[in-house]
Amino acid sequence: MEGLLLSIHVLAGIVFVGGSAIAASLFPRYAPVAVDSAVGDAPTRVSTETERNRAVALALHRVTRGYGLFGIVVPVVGIAAAMVQGRIGEIWVSVSMTLLRTLRLAAAVELVSLVVLLGNLLTTHTPAVATLVGPLHGTAYLVIVVTALLAPAALPSGVRWRAVIPGVGGLLVVRRMRNHSPETR
Repeated sequence: MEGLLLSIHVLAGIVFVGGSAIAASLFPRYAPVAVDSAVGDAPTRVSTETERNRAVALALHRVTRGYGLFGIVVPVVGIAAAMVQGRIGEIWVSVSMTLLRTLRLAAAVELVSLVVLLGNLLTTHTPAVATLVGPLHGTAYLVIVVTALLAPAALPSGVRWRAVIPGVGGLLVVRRMRNHSPETR
């Protein structure tokens, strides 16, 4: 049983996480790009480069979405394998699943990315910065919300709701969890 769970965990990681990463990395190459017909006008036509192909981009999007959904198998089977092997209490398993560390990292990334996005908006308004940092900010925000929902039920009420405050919600949750944790008393 241990070998089977470990094999499923590794293979699912390779197939689902690796497959969606490859499809996501290929998407920009094939996604159609709008081209301006004149300066100041709205995009009116799509680039006719031979490499750009809407059908391929849609297929890659479907692959990424499907593999991303099936990717939940990786942590679920990984936790089950650790429990079957009796390793759930080992430090490397605990560190990989620690909520407070995850929240700290995601809160820092969210705050820094928000500062970069707002600085870009107020100064040069470079689209490349928004394209690169925007998804990072959104991902950090989602990690904070999901991680706060997974927090222990013994936390005071309102901790989870603080996570939805953009920019500083993660920091508020980390502060409240740190103040409430028994090892800091």
